[in-house]
Amino acid sequence: MKMIYDLIIIGAGPAGLSSGIYAARRELQTLIIEKGLPGGQMLLTSDIQNYPGFSKISGNELAERMESQAKEFGVEIANVEATKLDIKGNMKDVTTYEGEYEGKSIVLATGSSYKKLGVKGEREFTGRGVSYCATCDAPFFKGKIVAVIGGGNSAVSSALYLSEIAEKVYLIHRREQLRAEEARQKELKEKGVKLILNSTVEEILGENLVNSIKIKDTKNETKKIDVDGVFISIGTVPNSGLAKEAGVDLDEKGFIKINKNQETNIEGVFAAGDVTGGVMQISTAIGEGCIAALSAYEYVKKPYWENLQKG
Repeated sequence: MKMIYDLIIIGAGPAGLSSGIYAARRELQTLIIEKGLPGGQMLLTSDIQNYPGFSKISGNELAERMESQAKEFGVEIANVEATKLDIKGNMKDVTTYEGEYEGKSIVLATGSSYKKLGVKGEREFTGRGVSYCATCDAPFFKGKIVAVIGGGNSAVSSALYLSEIAEKVYLIHRREQLRAEEARQKELKEKGVKLILNSTVEEILGENLVNSIKIKDTKNETKKIDVDGVFISIGTVPNSGLAKEAGVDLDEKGFIKINKNQETNIEGVFAAGDVTGGVMQISTAIGEGCIAALSAYEYVKKPYWENLQKG
């Protein structure tokens, strides 16, 4: 007999784990479905300095703490990939490679994926010098020369992390100024990271492995820089394909549309975290996960105060 859950959460990043914690504390029978390791993109961050309560904590440790807390409250976590959603009826069906799950409500917390540069050599050298995760691949570049592409907090964090391992780090950004927090930008100077602004990468070059990049500045002048590795950190795109196929409304950029209660256009279906756009920070995802869980609780349990508020 198929078990019916009060709430099924797709994704175990900070939004999904937060939803699980708040839902379980409201005594909802809760299942989180996650195809990878719990933690989402937190796992790719070596040094988190802006999460309240911790002056510094690794993404891996924070993810482990959240996962442990969710399980302590009774949240089940299934390590499977959701492949199809049937969510327009009163019951929400989730199909995976290992079977089907049924819930009274759904929270979509599927996160986002790395954007690609789309230049020649990027696909050919992915895994052979091109990376999207500094914390994952930095050890391969000990004592070598690397370039980080991007200008936001993620790019700057990657450059700072790599500066502890690589011999030399370039940070290449297409604009005149970085978007990253000023405090992090000051660290770049302290760590000796070389900034190349107003420039774009035109091509990634190499033989078996990356050995150089071709860049062009705003004056259309090109030059080649010798590097052993290229770390691309130019943002993310929402993982909203599953939601779109199920009839959930998306905005023009592919993010799931929600209201202030994290409700989508489908009754009983909520969304939280990076897949909804907005400010993509761990604390934001956790807040949205909390709201989504409490909204799901009101949808499933219909407590007396909900009727009072409507009246």
